Amino acid sequence: MEQSSDVTHVVIIGGGPGGYEAALVGAQLGGRVTLIDSEGIGGASVLTDCVPSKTLIATAEVMTEVKESAELGIRFGPDKISADLGAVNKRVLALACQQSADIADRLRTAGVDLVVGSGRMDGPERVIAETADGFRSFDADVVLISTGAHPRVLPDAVPDGERILSWTQLYELPELPQRLIVIGSGVTGAEFASAYHALGAEVVLVSSRDRVLPGEDPDAARVLEEVLTRRGMQVMAKSRAAAVTRDQDQVVVTLTDGRTVTGSHCLLAVGSIPNTEGLGLEKAGVQTDDRGFITVDKVSRTTARGVYAAGDCTGVLMLASVAAMQGRIAMWHSLGDAVSPLDLATVSSNVFTAPEIATVGVSQHRIDSGEFNAVPVLLPLEGNARAKMQGLHDGFVKIFCLPITGIIVGGVVVAPRASELIFPLAVAVAQRITVDQLAKDFTVYPSLSGSISEAARQLHSHATMPTVP
Repeated sequence: MEQSSDVTHVVIIGGGPGGYEAALVGAQLGGRVTLIDSEGIGGASVLTDCVPSKTLIATAEVMTEVKESAELGIRFGPDKISADLGAVNKRVLALACQQSADIADRLRTAGVDLVVGSGRMDGPERVIAETADGFRSFDADVVLISTGAHPRVLPDAVPDGERILSWTQLYELPELPQRLIVIGSGVTGAEFASAYHALGAEVVLVSSRDRVLPGEDPDAARVLEEVLTRRGMQVMAKSRAAAVTRDQDQVVVTLTDGRTVTGSHCLLAVGSIPNTEGLGLEKAGVQTDDRGFITVDKVSRTTARGVYAAGDCTGVLMLASVAAMQGRIAMWHSLGDAVSPLDLATVSSNVFTAPEIATVGVSQHRIDSGEFNAVPVLLPLEGNARAKMQGLHDGFVKIFCLPITGIIVGGVVVAPRASELIFPLAVAVAQRITVDQLAKDFTVYPSLSGSISEAARQLHSHATMPTVP
């Protein structure tokens, strides 16, 4: 049994963004922090998901830029550019391991006790860790559960790690798939489909819905699908996969309508399942919903006193940035620091396709459904001087503002590096900046960000309230 202390003892189960960011804040605020993790510090986000996938996509971005640079006067032969997937994946995995090690070093420097093992609740105030040396018990004043999620698979489509793959298994491929079938057209499926197609693989994207990225802005999804199709990707809309089987060096995807699709590899990107089984949640009084996600409020509290949860295991919004903020909020709240509830209306997110799709705040769907009253403007990038110089023809900036006041409540950017361009709109939404205020701020000429200012100017007639000088 660990020795008790007058200092608040925080025990964290899971070392992903929610866990390690909480640990750093907990230590900063004077808590005695123990972090229990079995998968590697950084969790899936660093080791098998966000960091690896975006590292792979970074290579794909360069391939796309080179392939589409002909109008800039760049010439190269048809066989002069290719991707060595073995080398790419070696770099991907090395980068992920280095990032994990760097985070672990930060935690140790901050005084966090790192325990390698599987943690579970033993009532609301005790955590048991199963380690290589046996079981350890920790009495806890505060517990944070941040155990993440894992890829969902279909009953008749079980990954084998060689030809039928989940997104965590892609980085072991020694060579580029000849024909990759991606099942699932959500964010994960679209990102990998876009990346592998850019790297040179033939890609078939199987979508059960009528368009790619059904949960994203419809104008943005339409642009992406048009671009992917133009580049030669086969997009199969309204096609639901029923089973995936392997036939030696091929895979056969059977659809619910009886059609089959054959390829060399198949990637399953059909959602995630929370890692909440075997954690002793019921014994601790922690409730989950019907899908297994832990129920939390806006300051990350669960239904058990002193027990908090953060990240994908809560199902709130499966983003590393949200997980990290949930973890920080949990520590600020539990250790008595100033805290504001989680506000999802200010969260910016990005789909790392080519082009990227970045969003923040109110969505087009909420406006179209009548749920939210806002005025939109959409400005295509094709008229932007910098876009012309770079040979960019696809994409746009869209801003939503409130009528009369002109306060910016949402935005969408479709462009290369949209993840960087969305920031001024994210600040505008968080700080309730008006379109007139944004329009009067200087931008560099020429720049893609100039289109954000121009879109704000086009909304001037909807902002009639006087501004404070």
